[in-house]
Amino acid sequence: MATFGYLCPLILLCILVSSHAQLQQNFYAKSCPKAEKIILEYVHKHIPNAPSLAAALIRMHFHDCFVRGCDASVLLNFTSSTGNQTEKFGIPNLTLRGFSFIDNVKKIIEDECPGVVSCADIVALVARDSVAVTGGPSWSVPTGRRDGRISNASETLTDIPAPTSNFSTLQNDFAKKGLDLKDLVLLSGAHTIGISHCSSFSTRLYNFTGTFGTQDPSLDSEYAANLKANKCKSINDNTTIVEMDPGSFRTFDLSYYKLLLKRRGLFQSDAALTTSTTTKSYIDQLVAGSLKEFYAEFAQSMEKMGRIEVKTGSDGEIRKHCAVVNG
Repeated sequence: MATFGYLCPLILLCILVSSHAQLQQNFYAKSCPKAEKIILEYVHKHIPNAPSLAAALIRMHFHDCFVRGCDASVLLNFTSSTGNQTEKFGIPNLTLRGFSFIDNVKKIIEDECPGVVSCADIVALVARDSVAVTGGPSWSVPTGRRDGRISNASETLTDIPAPTSNFSTLQNDFAKKGLDLKDLVLLSGAHTIGISHCSSFSTRLYNFTGTFGTQDPSLDSEYAANLKANKCKSINDNTTIVEMDPGSFRTFDLSYYKLLLKRRGLFQSDAALTTSTTTKSYIDQLVAGSLKEFYAEFAQSMEKMGRIEVKTGSDGEIRKHCAVVNG
């Protein structure tokens, strides 16, 4: 019995260690040495022709990591447990783009090294390389993530921060994922290259208090009037696209934060960043600082986000096709 008492904790410890193995730089150095170079070359070839995909791909990475961790569960079309009600079909993900881009990268990688490189790592690497190739920051992407087998549409509503969120909701949503208020401000900075559909913010223009005709008083009135006259001409507009950082949305810069200080953030969740003294102070520091400093801090938060609840070791699987779990 005494022997069993010693063995049990050791076995449990071994299981814990293997399931919490760390990501590492160049994880595929021996198993698929050209993987990261192949991905980078594909991005360099195609993203300059479609630069708006950079914002779409970093958004995909964000939405993937916030639901069940960075495990490519956002890519699944179908699972036996949820049918076709996977994350991809959750309301926050209906406007995601870039799935075919990821599928194309996966196919090239599979031709080079079958069954080795995860879709989760491909999403993380493609997001980084796409932003960098369009002139934005780069960041470290340690690899070794494995792909999840579970994907539920309903979890997108509970885990992905909504554009209508207030400060306390955002703080809680990020804290649940191990991210702090500085990460919240920095990761929101990706909105500098973002675009949105009117439906994500039209209540701020037309129905803020639940009574038609009421407008969000925290939104600059001149900006609101411009949006109503030239972009979102009715509360029912679901198709018009609006730049989140007007005049500068193709450039990964600090102008998003400067707009927040002018009460011109497009989402309620953007405006919410100025309602806390802590986050407002971070914004002030970023605006007063250099682009180089912003890039360095953004890089740290992106690497941190890329580690959320990752599956490593023997957890999950390496999918053969990113849209379906292995048969």
